[in-house]
Amino acid sequence: MIVLEKRPQPSRAWSMATPLVAVLATMFFGGLLFAALGKNPVEAIGTIFWEPLFGEYAFYYRPQLLVKGAPLVLIAIGLSLGFRAGIWNIGAEGQYIMGAIVGAGVGLAFYPMEAFYIFPLMVIAGAFGGWAWAMVPAFLKVRFGTNEILVSLMMVYVAEQLLASMSLGLLKNPEGFGFPGSRNLQSYASAHNAELIEGSGMHWGVVAALIAVIFAYVLLNRHMTGFHIRLTGEAPRAARFAGVKPARLILFCLGVSGALAGLAGLFEVSGPSGQISIDFNVGYGFTAIIVAFLGRLHPVGILLAGGLMALTYIGGEIAQGSLGLPAAAIQVFQGMLLFFLLALDLLTNYRIRAARKEVA
Repeated sequence: MIVLEKRPQPSRAWSMATPLVAVLATMFFGGLLFAALGKNPVEAIGTIFWEPLFGEYAFYYRPQLLVKGAPLVLIAIGLSLGFRAGIWNIGAEGQYIMGAIVGAGVGLAFYPMEAFYIFPLMVIAGAFGGWAWAMVPAFLKVRFGTNEILVSLMMVYVAEQLLASMSLGLLKNPEGFGFPGSRNLQSYASAHNAELIEGSGMHWGVVAALIAVIFAYVLLNRHMTGFHIRLTGEAPRAARFAGVKPARLILFCLGVSGALAGLAGLFEVSGPSGQISIDFNVGYGFTAIIVAFLGRLHPVGILLAGGLMALTYIGGEIAQGSLGLPAAAIQVFQGMLLFFLLALDLLTNYRIRAARKEVA
């Protein structure tokens, strides 16, 4: 008989090994999934993980790693602060959408004027949009004790409806021949988040993601607020005795995560995406949850995990085109990563032990 036995203290070795083992398990079982769909599993896994980095057209796909990875890292850094403190913001996708809507709205309000201050104003507006959207579940939790998981998640659907409304109404391009969507910000120089180095994929969103990684590392390791975050997550009773104010921490963590998600939305809509449209959001806010846990809620780990998830995005798109894999299979493959990560994480606190079954 196999039983789970609680460890005296969490295993550091398993904590470090879990992400790697989860990736290997995902590759193995993902290969079985692809085989069940009639595809060569080795070729499919190779296409996802090898082609974007070393394939014939890697010169084109490598810059896309920065484009795809930047919003994931930016959002995941914000989420990790709350997750460490036991504050669960599951609605980053909604905050991402609102940051894009508010930021793009500010830019389009100036159209066609050209001025250097338009893009900085859009950045501020994008962060504010995400922050304000996150403050709704934060306020409700602080004031009425509501569950931030449910409230933040439900607000994603509200944000999606607002996105559709803006695409068909207030922000709709008046010169777009009736098609939904705003003006293309890529053709509006003052509002365009252009590449800083041509052909590199490096834009201001990538810079912001790197700054966020440094900020989070310093905050968690060199600042009292970071100590309060870690203490609240690891020992809530001790945090209360240490004078940590839960309401203030909730507002701070949800506010920062919302602002970073809003920034990610703004940099995406003003850069790679280019416009507000009905299908603007592609699930970065939800995928960032996987990135945060895969990176063990550590800023440097999140940076590496963001690169890995960006690889699955790009490799998945290549596999869909060259091998005919359905998009749903790639999404299941990405979901497997979170499943195995959480499942194997159990071994950090428990060990598997064979116990002799007692005879009555």
